[in-house]
Amino acid sequence: MPTSKQNRALIASLIRDIPDFPKPGVLFKDITPLLASPSGYRAAVTELAASAPAGIDVVVGMEARGFIFAGPVALELGAGFVPVRKPGKLPGDVYTQTFSLEYGDETLAVHTDAIMPGSRVLVIDDVLATGGTVGATAALIHRLGAELVHVSVLLELSFLGGRKHLNGVGIAETSAVLTV
Repeated sequence: MPTSKQNRALIASLIRDIPDFPKPGVLFKDITPLLASPSGYRAAVTELAASAPAGIDVVVGMEARGFIFAGPVALELGAGFVPVRKPGKLPGDVYTQTFSLEYGDETLAVHTDAIMPGSRVLVIDDVLATGGTVGATAALIHRLGAELVHVSVLLELSFLGGRKHLNGVGIAETSAVLTV
């Protein structure tokens, strides 16, 4: 069984840089080679699950890349999985939260009965950039009466200040498999 250090090295080797995407001056971190590698994908899920505190009831993943990691992490932890989606994608009554991104505004939605009040929630996402997506998701979790106990991301882009933003909205328990 690979060590955490070996897993992290493998993950780092499978994330490629795409310059000038989606616009000039941006260096995009592409995770598709990681997802195409069974050992790389397994290493990512293992490391994300390892960061979870004990007693997680629900793992939340945000559309769309958060789903890729949150579902397998939920299975690994023996917890439920709840998707946070873009508007119009969920069939029942929903709560919504609008927030700002690097490239404009976005809105996320969750079913009003998706998480039981008092549940211990782990949020999983692929990248922590400015913190807007995670912050909006945290607001939805709190609106449901659940307890956000930890946020874990595959890759943190520290130069964008996402962790500082999350600390500013009361989210202190955050970890990243890799930080650049």
